[in-house]
Amino acid sequence: MIMQALQGLENTNSSVRLKAVMAIGTAPDPGYVDSLIERCAVEPDFYVRDMLTWAITRHPVTATVPRLVGALRSANPQARSQALHTLSKLGDRSAWPAITRELLTDADDGVARTAWRTAVALVPEDEKPQLAEVLASQLGRGDRATRLSLSRALTGLGETIVPVLEAAMRSAEPPVVQHAIATRRLLHDPEAGFELAVEEAKRIVALGPDAREQ
Repeated sequence: MIMQALQGLENTNSSVRLKAVMAIGTAPDPGYVDSLIERCAVEPDFYVRDMLTWAITRHPVTATVPRLVGALRSANPQARSQALHTLSKLGDRSAWPAITRELLTDADDGVARTAWRTAVALVPEDEKPQLAEVLASQLGRGDRATRLSLSRALTGLGETIVPVLEAAMRSAEPPVVQHAIATRRLLHDPEAGFELAVEEAKRIVALGPDAREQ
C-alpha cells in the first residue's frame, strides 16, 4: 500500500498525484513523511502542494517537525517556502528557533513572505519586539504583494511594532517611510485597504517630516 501511494506521488498526471496525497493523508503512516516533504520541494501544482501540507499535518509532529526544519536549509526556494508554510499550519512552537534572520530576509520574496507569516504564528510573546525589528528592516522591499504581506505580518504583532514603525518613518528612503506609514494606518484601522493606506502615506511623505508625526 505504501509503495503504491509513493509511486502515485511521482505520476505525471496531477490528478493521480492529488489522489495519492489524499490517500496518504487519510491513512497516515510515518513511512510517508520523508517522501511527502521531498515532494513539496518539486511539486508544480498548487492544489497538490496544498494537499501535501494537509497530509503532512496528519502525521505526528515528532515525525514531521524535525524533517521540515531540515528542509529550511535547502538550496531550493520552493523547499524552504513549503516547509515554512507547513510549519505555520502545524503551529508547533518548538520550530520557532529555526525561523532565522536568514529566512526572514531571504533573497527570494516568496520564501521571505512565507517566513514572515510563519514567524508571526510561532513567535513567543517575549520575542515579539526582536521579530518586529527584523521585519521592519524589510520595509520598502519588493512589489505590492510583498509589501502587503509584510504589513500584514507586522500588524499581526500588534502594538509591539509601534516603536520600529516610528523609527522607520525617520528613514532617508521614501519607500521605507511610505511603507511604514501605510503599515501604521493598517494597525490603527484594520478595515482600511492597503492601496488607500499607501496613497495616504505618499501624501504624508510629500508634506514633509512634520506630517509624519501626526
